Amino acid sequence: MVMIGLAAVFGLLAVFIAQSWLNHQAEVRLKNMQAAHKPVSGRTVVVAAAPLRFGAQLAQQNLREVAWPEDAVPAGTFGSIEQLIAAGKRIVLASIEPNEPILASKVTGPGQRATLSAVIGPGLRAMTVRVNDVEGVAGFVLPGDHVDVLPTRQADKRSGDTDVVLQNVRVLAIDQLADDSSDKPAVAKAVTLEVDTVSAQKLSLATSLGTLSLVLRKAGEAAIEGTRRISVGDLGDASARGDGGNYAKVVITRASKREEYSVPAEARDWREAGPR
Repeated sequence: MVMIGLAAVFGLLAVFIAQSWLNHQAEVRLKNMQAAHKPVSGRTVVVAAAPLRFGAQLAQQNLREVAWPEDAVPAGTFGSIEQLIAAGKRIVLASIEPNEPILASKVTGPGQRATLSAVIGPGLRAMTVRVNDVEGVAGFVLPGDHVDVLPTRQADKRSGDTDVVLQNVRVLAIDQLADDSSDKPAVAKAVTLEVDTVSAQKLSLATSLGTLSLVLRKAGEAAIEGTRRISVGDLGDASARGDGGNYAKVVITRASKREEYSVPAEARDWREAGPR
């Protein structure tokens, strides 16, 4: 009987201790959950309620207000729809996706039009150059892409050269299209580039001296490479002749007349071999 009584006492004690420990753990979990759900200070931010593209007008039906953490609010946001559109109509200058905050840099000022001049970066200019379906990368250059610009000068089939006059230039528009969300290739006759004043001068001069070609850059690639002028001689005389042989160029000047000849490369040492 004594043993049974002791067993009962120790059993009750164990149950009491276990219950106390479980109650303590439950209190700890409750406190942690309350701390995790502690309200975060924030503010209201206007976001897009639907996809907005270049030229779209901001209105009550395509905007909405959401709560945003105070320490994570992007610069240039608006606190209310009324603040955004009350002063006058605003037009979208760059693509805005649903739930993306409306930034001042992506819309016009109150009452302004969505012109190309509103898209140009500070201190930069817009200049349009003429291209064709090949020089314009077969229509795959779109607004927002970055390109290198190559001018080519060629007096005749046996002489000519090409340079890289500009690198990593942003494309503002293709013909009359300035929507950077466009993803459909289109053959263009004119491309508008964003350049500084000196680069605009270079483009103007290069256009007057020959033709321009665009080289499309990989998205996000901004490296500026060292380049050099490439001439017909760099293509190899076999290319100039149109056959597959290995040829070298020999220049002969008679009086004031200069003539160039392509000869087999193995005959370069003809002077050492003597007259034939």
